[in-house]
Amino acid sequence: MNADSLKFSANINTFNACADRYVLDGYGERRTTEQLIEASTRLKELSGIELVGKWHVNDDNLDAIRSQVSDAGLEVTCVTPDIWASGKWGKGSFSSSDPAVRKDAIQTVKNSMDWAKALDCTVVDLWFGQDGYDYPFAADYPAQWDRIIEGTRECAEHLPEVNLVIEYKPKEPRTHCTISTVGKTLLLIEKVNRPNVGAMVDIGHVLEAYEHPAESLALLHYFGDKLMYMHFNDNWRHWDDDMTAGSVHTIELLETLYWLDRIGYDGWYALDIFPYREDGIEAATESIHWIQGLYRLLDTMGRERIGKIVSENDSMAASRIIREALIG
Repeated sequence: MNADSLKFSANINTFNACADRYVLDGYGERRTTEQLIEASTRLKELSGIELVGKWHVNDDNLDAIRSQVSDAGLEVTCVTPDIWASGKWGKGSFSSSDPAVRKDAIQTVKNSMDWAKALDCTVVDLWFGQDGYDYPFAADYPAQWDRIIEGTRECAEHLPEVNLVIEYKPKEPRTHCTISTVGKTLLLIEKVNRPNVGAMVDIGHVLEAYEHPAESLALLHYFGDKLMYMHFNDNWRHWDDDMTAGSVHTIELLETLYWLDRIGYDGWYALDIFPYREDGIEAATESIHWIQGLYRLLDTMGRERIGKIVSENDSMAASRIIREALIG
């Protein structure tokens, strides 16, 4: 695969006014879903978009969204069920101790799976942001796992042709998220034991978990080829800043791209960035150009040469080949 054949997608929230807890209305113009889809067409490298269930697509607008996406020459690459952005999920979605809340969460995911199928999309993102705990003695840890496993299995069986990708994250909005690391994600996938359940690697979440992105995706491949989707962004490791790809951890991104190529990943290179004070189209363009540029740099370095260095665990040779490629 070469840089020009990479398939790029973006969460359409990239092109909206991004809010934080200080500026609740966001730092720019609020756009409708239709305007966000139109904004996506301004990036010539972009061929896919991600939608959030209920936010962007629902039973009432499904036909209209399908037509607009098709007319725009785009594909829907992922639908993310909203099981985090409402007070009712405050003490968990799938893991909630309230059976009614759990039932609601599971139905919310099934609805997004139905919408995804209707949009010819095969990926639904399971992000358990509200499933976890904040204080000592405030969670029944085994019970939480039981409920998440059971709920995920039920959703997987709802539409076996739609893949559920587990998006792990160590913290936020909870101080401790239950599905927080690549290891826990692999355990969940093993326990659910359904072929349409795999993982997403979100670069920023991996960095925040103090993991190394290349290692995490290599492990997901090694333990059963469970890498099904990618989110690209960046941060300073302390928080999920959702900055443009390659802006901080450039060399780590270079190695991530090497390993994606090495394991034969041919899925979407999706952007999940939140350009609070930047123009969303410009920020997405920069992210794509960084990914493409670093992918081409691998050709300059030589993949066989990189592979030899990796196999010999030669740290200084690794440093040398990167330095020579970047600065001579």
